[in-house]
Amino acid sequence: MSTPNTVTEQLTAAGQAIEHDSFAVIDREVESHAYTAQQWPIVRRMIHANADFDFNGLTDFHPEAVTRGLQAVLGRSTRVVADVEMICVGLSKPRLAHFGISTHQFISDEDVIARAKQEGTTRAVQAMRKAHAQGLLEGAIIAIGNAPTALIEVVRLIREEGLRPALVVGMPVGFVSALESKDLMAEETATPWIVIRGRKGGSTLVVAAIHALLGLAEAQELNRP
Repeated sequence: MSTPNTVTEQLTAAGQAIEHDSFAVIDREVESHAYTAQQWPIVRRMIHANADFDFNGLTDFHPEAVTRGLQAVLGRSTRVVADVEMICVGLSKPRLAHFGISTHQFISDEDVIARAKQEGTTRAVQAMRKAHAQGLLEGAIIAIGNAPTALIEVVRLIREEGLRPALVVGMPVGFVSALESKDLMAEETATPWIVIRGRKGGSTLVVAAIHALLGLAEAQELNRP
């Protein structure tokens, strides 16, 4: 499916054709879905990233997730704060730069490691606490694809310390607390979220979801009078 986008497209005509043809295959093979016109491009890109049609159904959205995410992106002053470096590396720098988005992650910082050892927590928990202490989480897109404990900590910060991110993309993968952490996030009504129900997830899917959001933002930008 062709789009008017330029910044959030593949850089070559051949690459664009392959990606659009892949999306067309997904659209044909998905018999039905319950997503809105703005939600489906996000789910479709996640399916494209893993060739896994289970994300049609496993992916769940807060009612305001896409709207609030687009507002943050188009505001050109937001941040992506990730639980792991892989997300920051996977996001397209030109696409982020177009919207003035910076990325942050602290998982390997020496002070984060030291505090995790001292307090008997995970690095992911301490990384989220460090980001919050620096004021980076407020109004940000929080991107979690690896560590359930990071998502649980974000929920705690929302409930106990009044944190209000623009959007939480919560897709940690795994067998210990992954399912539970996403269900916990999905209980929140004031903070928009996109989650994958169950054990599946991963940083690749977070990147795909954010890239899709950037694509929607550019399309909205280009369609403005």
